[in-house]
Amino acid sequence: MKNEICLVRPALEHKEEALAYREEHFRHGEKIIYGSELFDKTESYEEWLTAVTRNTDPRTVNESWVVTDTFFAVRKSDGRIVGIIDLRHTLNDFLKDLGNCGYSVRPSERKKGYATEMLHQLLQVAERAGMKELHISVEKENTASVKVIQKNDGVYERSFDYEGETADIYRVAVQI
Repeated sequence: MKNEICLVRPALEHKEEALAYREEHFRHGEKIIYGSELFDKTESYEEWLTAVTRNTDPRTVNESWVVTDTFFAVRKSDGRIVGIIDLRHTLNDFLKDLGNCGYSVRPSERKKGYATEMLHQLLQVAERAGMKELHISVEKENTASVKVIQKNDGVYERSFDYEGETADIYRVAVQI
């Protein structure tokens, strides 16, 4: 299949492709790259890589954050990074309305089913981590993301206001 992807942990060998991925978001006027653990705010790829690697381990996670696994969605046919997704193993006070994961797809690769497959694969990671469910927040008007969550059996749980916008929380069961 031409558009088959796999989730891979960021590594130094992804640097050039990752920077091109980030730049494409910026060129499209997107200042936030959801699910990227601040890749959109960190100038140095190496600095970002160190931070996301440290955040995978309870012993080294940033004290203001939670254990988080971050993955690039890499297209198998050509090695292109088509998306990024993260899995937050727990929710602290800051994350209680933001949820267990965020994700983004490269602007030129949208509407090809990548986000749905990324979330599907992330649910398998969550299962291996012993998680029972994920809570995912989405702005009400982001119908594309709502469809991604619903295609992965997400069930509407509640709404909340965040920075003047209404967002919804969906619960997605992890198959155990």
